[in-house]
Amino acid sequence: MKEKTNNEVKQVQKELNQEEVINKIKDVIAKVRPYLQNDGGDVEFKRYENGVVYVKLVGACSNCPMAQMTLQDGIENALISEVPEVIKVIGEN
Repeated sequence: MKEKTNNEVKQVQKELNQEEVINKIKDVIAKVRPYLQNDGGDVEFKRYENGVVYVKLVGACSNCPMAQMTLQDGIENALISEVPEVIKVIGEN
């Protein structure tokens, strides 16, 4: 059986850590989601890269004039406070 090199081990560890962070992000989004749904909106997780979470606001949130504030004051603050790896949240179309 072939042994893994240090680089291969580090890559596997990095991927596992990435998965853990994404699971934490999804858990926090699940906590925020009911507040958005109460107003006819929702949020979809798109991806996580280099400390940045990409989400899409949908439903009533997609064209709401308060969408940017919801994104920053609600979703971003929740994610940054509960997931230390997150530094920013960006909304996508």
